[in-house]
Amino acid sequence: MKHPLPLSQWLNPSRPDDTCIAWLGAREWRLGELRHDVVTLLQALENQPGERWALCFENSYLFIVALLATLHAGKIPVIPGHCRASLLNEQQALFDGILSEAWLDCECPQLVVASAEDAPHNDITLPQIAADSYVELFTSGSTGQPKRIIKPVALLDAEARMLHARFEPRLEGCRVVASVVPQHLYGLTFRIFLPMACGLPLHAAMLYYAEQLSALPAEHRYVFISSPAFLKRLDPQLTPPPVGMILSAGGMLPWKEVKETQSWINVWLDEIYGSTETGIIAWRQRIDNGTSWQLFPDVTLRAEGEEWRLLSPLLNDESGLLLDDMIELVDDGFRLAGRRGRVVKIEEKRVSLSEVEKRLMALEGIVDAAALPVSRGGRQGIGVVLVLTESARQQWLSTGGKAQEQAWRLALLPWLESVAVPRYWRVVDEIPVNSMNKRVYAQLQELFS
Repeated sequence: MKHPLPLSQWLNPSRPDDTCIAWLGAREWRLGELRHDVVTLLQALENQPGERWALCFENSYLFIVALLATLHAGKIPVIPGHCRASLLNEQQALFDGILSEAWLDCECPQLVVASAEDAPHNDITLPQIAADSYVELFTSGSTGQPKRIIKPVALLDAEARMLHARFEPRLEGCRVVASVVPQHLYGLTFRIFLPMACGLPLHAAMLYYAEQLSALPAEHRYVFISSPAFLKRLDPQLTPPPVGMILSAGGMLPWKEVKETQSWINVWLDEIYGSTETGIIAWRQRIDNGTSWQLFPDVTLRAEGEEWRLLSPLLNDESGLLLDDMIELVDDGFRLAGRRGRVVKIEEKRVSLSEVEKRLMALEGIVDAAALPVSRGGRQGIGVVLVLTESARQQWLSTGGKAQEQAWRLALLPWLESVAVPRYWRVVDEIPVNSMNKRVYAQLQELFS
């Protein structure tokens, strides 16, 4: 595989016009078509006064067209994190216009992006992309309000180079498929930047179901960009797909599902640790449940009291960033020990929700646990949402729950202060998560309403 190209060179002649960029079913888009489509959209953008354009696409090929045209036009791509018209209307202050593959019911300038079926060869020279160009991403933030994060294109290029250096032999000759959207940094980095930089064809559509993964054409080999939320729903009864590598991020996949995934696809999972703010931090190929995290080259962690400061070439700030995660150093790397920010005050005492969850999951019969503060009658206590084994669930149902709750409380008292022992209990089939395996705490709170 050739040295990865920075975004500013994705359209240059170093790769031939017939290089496959993306596919969807029988349709394939070639580099010559991409050049033509980018020029067409750039000319339309040059006639628009707005500077900041929201990219709202399900089709990844058209997303790439919009990303390149916006940057070559000297404008700012804004990635709002979703494509919902009602929410876009509320967030109009974040952008001047919208680029999408279909008309959205939004009250702002819009350009609908399409691909020419028979694109002619185009010799138009595109304006250069500025060295200081950047992409704006928005996350939900801890308050639920959109949080703006600036990502210089130079840092996104550097991230792709780091991934290429780490995984090059296993990426060689693969196509890229994904169950995550490019509306978040993980999808943007792994589903867009990595394949475009390395010349790997990418699937223009997102995989929603295990059946779609199983149905991938067997004449190719694939890298699957996924998340724990998808991998938990794999069906081992289906025909295993020709996947040579699985990357997962957004949370830890339980060991049981790691083994089931490996048994079905015959590939050990590679996990990525990072965030929108930090980019990639570390990776691990999880061949046993104790596999430690390994830092990417030039990324370091520095202890500051009980906190850890990240120093990384992917950060805007050379002074680094304090992490919200608690970290334990071990001989061969490090382990994650919960979120530092998940501390609440109950009756003036500090309670770690991560510690509550850890102690619950050490009890027999509890598969998963989510702890959160619950207010009732002016008092606040800890509520927990549990996923149980089948035998524990049957015992819970047969006793009406109360006896089992009391048994759990007694088992937790040696480990937790009394105010940290849960007062409110709910048992569910599965803890609700979004597409990136982040727990949906608004839905968890509704369970206690």
